[in-house]
Order: sequence, then C-alpha cells, then structure tokens
Amino acid sequence: MLPYFIMLIFCGIPLFFMELSFGQFASRGCLGVWKISPMFKACPGGPWTLPPPARCVTLPSPPGVGYGMMVVSTYIGIYYNVVICIAFYYFFSSMTHVLPWAYCNNPWNTPDCAGVLDASNLTNGSRPAALAGNLSHLLNYSLQRTSPSEEYWRLYVLKLSDDIGNFGEVRLPLLGCLGVSWVVVFLCLIRGVKSSGKVVYFTATFPYVVLTILFVRGVTLEGAFTGITYYLTPQWDKILEAKVWGDAASQIFYSLGCAWGGLITMASYNKFHNNCYRDSIIISITNCATSVYAGFVIFSILGFMASHLGVDVSRVADHGPGLAFVAYPEALTLLPVSPLWSLLFFFMLILLGLGTQFCLLETLVTAIVDEVGNEWILQKKTYVTLGVAVAGFLLGIPLTSQAGIYWLLLMDNYAASFSLVVISCIMCVSIMYIYGHRNYFQDIQMMLGFPPPLFFQICWRFVSPAIIFFILVFTVIQYQPITYNHYQYPGWAVAIGFLMALSSVICIPLYALFQLCRTDGDTLLQRLKNATKPSRDWGPALLEHQTGRYAPTLPPSPEDGLEVQPLHPDKAQIPMVGSNGSSRLQDSRI
Repeated sequence: MLPYFIMLIFCGIPLFFMELSFGQFASRGCLGVWKISPMFKACPGGPWTLPPPARCVTLPSPPGVGYGMMVVSTYIGIYYNVVICIAFYYFFSSMTHVLPWAYCNNPWNTPDCAGVLDASNLTNGSRPAALAGNLSHLLNYSLQRTSPSEEYWRLYVLKLSDDIGNFGEVRLPLLGCLGVSWVVVFLCLIRGVKSSGKVVYFTATFPYVVLTILFVRGVTLEGAFTGITYYLTPQWDKILEAKVWGDAASQIFYSLGCAWGGLITMASYNKFHNNCYRDSIIISITNCATSVYAGFVIFSILGFMASHLGVDVSRVADHGPGLAFVAYPEALTLLPVSPLWSLLFFFMLILLGLGTQFCLLETLVTAIVDEVGNEWILQKKTYVTLGVAVAGFLLGIPLTSQAGIYWLLLMDNYAASFSLVVISCIMCVSIMYIYGHRNYFQDIQMMLGFPPPLFFQICWRFVSPAIIFFILVFTVIQYQPITYNHYQYPGWAVAIGFLMALSSVICIPLYALFQLCRTDGDTLLQRLKNATKPSRDWGPALLEHQTGRYAPTLPPSPEDGLEVQPLHPDKAQIPMVGSNGSSRLQDSRI
C-alpha cells in the first residue's frame, strides 16, 4: 500500500486537479480542449473572426494528446463493458437457492475439483461435511486440485480455450449479458449528462451501502483479523520492484480516471468559477479511502476462508478477474444465505462498472460532437451515442468467445496501462513547459480567484513528470511478458499488445509532426516558434469570462460584416435573471 499512497499524493491528486482545471477553463472535451496545434489561416471556433492579415495561433501543446486519450478510452470502453457483462452473468446466476459454484457435483466439474463445502472427491459423491482438516490436507497435497468456483469460471462461464488464437465459439449467455450492459449504458446516457447525472446519484452511493453490509458481516467472521493483517502488512522484499510501482501508478490512474479524457470532459460541464481545486481534493481522497475500505471488505472474508481451510491467506488471495470471479465468490459460499450475499456483491460490481462506463462513453461522444461541431450533429447527439454504443457492442463480441479472457487481459495490460502513464507525463510537460507554467497558473487564478498551491506547482513542474518517467524506465528494464495463470502468451500476441499500447501514444508525435508541416514559417525553428504562440481562440468559452489577457482587443464591426459567434454552439447560453433584475449569461453544456 505504500507505493499506492505515494503515487496518490505526488501523481494522482496533482494530475486530477490539472485535468479538472484544464477542462473547466476551456469548457471543451478531451479533443476540443487541446487547441494545441500550430497556427491556422483563420480562427475557427473563436469568439469573433479576425480580418486579414491577422493570423490565428492555437495553444502550444501536442494536440495528439487528445487523440491519444480518445484511443485509450475506446480500448477501455470496449473491454470494460465485457467485465460488466460477466458481473451481470454472475448476478443472474446467483438467483438460486444454491450457488452453482458451491459444490463439485456439477456436469462441468472434473475429478480434480475440491470444494470448500464438498468432499465428493474424498467420499465418492457423499454429501458435504465439515472436513476442513482433510480438505486442507488435500489442497496442500496436490497442486492440481481446483476449486469449484475456479472450474465454474474456467469450464462453464468462459469454456476457456487452450490458446489466445483459438477463439472457439461465442458464449451466447455472455453475449446476451453484453447486450444488456450496453443497452443499460445507452439508456442512461440517452440525454447526455442530464440523464447520466441523475443515475450516478444511485450508482455512486448505493455501493457504499453494500460495502458496509459486507464489511459488517466480514469482520464478524472467524479469521477476519488474519486477512486484514495480511492486507495491511507491507511486503518489503518487493518494494524495489518496478512492477509494483508501475501497478500502483496504473491503479491510481485507473481509479481516478487520469489520462482517459473523462475528467476533462466532465469538468467541461462545470461552471467557470466552480472550485475544482476543492473538488479534486475531496474526490481523490474519497476515492482512495473507498479503495482501502473495499480492501478491508475483501480480505476480511478471504481471511475467514483461509482460516476455514487451514491455509495461509496468500493461498486464497488472487488478483484481477481471479479475485472478483473466483476467490471472492468461493468465499461467499461459506456464508449463510450465500445467494443473498452474492447478489449484493455482484450488484455492487455492476453499479461501480456502470459509473465508469458512463464516463467513458460520454467522453467519446463529447469528443466526436466537439470535433465535428456542426449544427446537425449537435441536434442528433443521441444518434451519436447510439452509434458509439453499437460499435462498442460489436467490437466486444470477440471478447465473449472462448479465448475472450486472453484478449481482455492483453488489452488491460498493454492498451490501458503503459499508455495512461505516458499520456499523463506528456500532458504535464506540454502544459508546464510548452504553454508555460506561469500562463497556466494565471489561468487558474483568473478562474478560481487564487493560484494553485505551491505543492501542486512543484508536482506539476518537477515531481509528477519525474516519478512517471522513472517508473517508465524501470518498467522497461524489468519487463516481463504477460501470463494468465500458467499460460504464457505467444510472441505474436505480445506484439499485438505493444501495438495497441503504441497506437494511442504514437498519436502525439505523428499529429504534432503533421501540424508542424502545416505551420507557417520559412525555417524549422520559425515553425516551432509560431507553433508555440498562444492564440486568440484559446481561453474561456463565454465572453463574460474573457477578462485580462483574454479580453477582446478587436471587437467586431458591422461595417466589416463580422458577426459574433459563440466559441461552442453546443453550449447553450441560458439567460438568467439576477436579484437586481438584470440578466446574465449562464454557461450550460447540458
């Protein structure tokens, strides 16, 4: 947990605040906010149009960062909903008197099955008995023995193939659940943040109720303290492993949503003077506390399971899909009325997953709408949402095949791990050193009324990029190919994984080079200088917020035939009457 907290303090919270302030200041999505390309011949999207020979320069940072964020969000959105669909499948399977993974007497079980509640392998199919000592001896005696929950997961739910290239058949139950999950996501986003905002009130709060119920039940079980002690005890022998720090960084970026583009997108709906600094502190700490709290819930029940079996907690603890769909479901079979606890647990997983999926889909939809920007797509945003949902469903079908879990883990380990760290590092460097830290600090002061605290200034400029850079270096040095249980991924699959990781990162230099070629200038140095000059169309979306160095200097004249155009036609300007009877414009992206 030490690497987790260090990454949270020096990388997670600072980057979270940076993305919130970035999106809120410009009121744009993850593509629109990166007005970081070289100068154009005209000023599209600006608050007014400048007559020639005035030129337009945009915010000097790599615009490919926005495309990289969009690619990462696409990858995560595809496979994340597959995880949700599996949770749906387990949720529906829990609607029974006896959980189907509780015993070894099912048609899919093998002779190697050794259940916690089932001693059929020892007694030739006799009824379950409390033979914890014999079962512990059995588990220690043969490493080939598998639990009924593992066989249910591997042989029944997945019908796992023997190789990542052997897709086999599409698992129709999983495909149906995938359709259900995408329909739910679409219906909740059918009206954009208007509908999703109301749903999130439930999806974000009810999991705390479930966690508390499971926590109270878990800590009252025998052996719970042993599991919690294992959870809190640092493993100092692994503290110098780069993978540990890389996993901690990935977990922070994953839980907080850094570098996905979702934070920028959601912050763009905030009021201009909203205190996003306060929000970033509260949300980051609450998120971290929730993760730690969930750890107590998980390991209290795993400790009970280890005590019941008479083995060490490390023998029953797992990570990734194995924890959510193998180890914890098996532990739930030991509780009275186990189907009830299973329903609560998987319902909680569904709600947590849907909350993340809402953000991912809204990020992609907002990016597309902001990038196209014409009147038709603004009025037909629902159809864009439907199109993205249908595309996500179709792209997720291969992940419901018998080799689907191999591909899911490949995407998780490569497409959505290494890329997040790289994009965050480049975002820090581009804003702090290309756009300029003084400019950005002034922007925040204009928006919030105070500059960012000194701690955040130091982290943005030095600490966060340095930590991320060293993690990247040592991760490459200590790189180990991906495995799943005892399965070693072939070289061609690992190559595909690297290509997925590079597909998001490569957007940054390629797009920067493309725009550099289009920038005015006689020499390369002159082009670079022109590309790093701030433009008139970078700044707050509404004219009433364009003060200081963003104040209009050349107001439009009727003689020039120039017309004031809103920076974002999709952001409705709603007249609101103040207490003094005067009307003002209230920014609303909804």
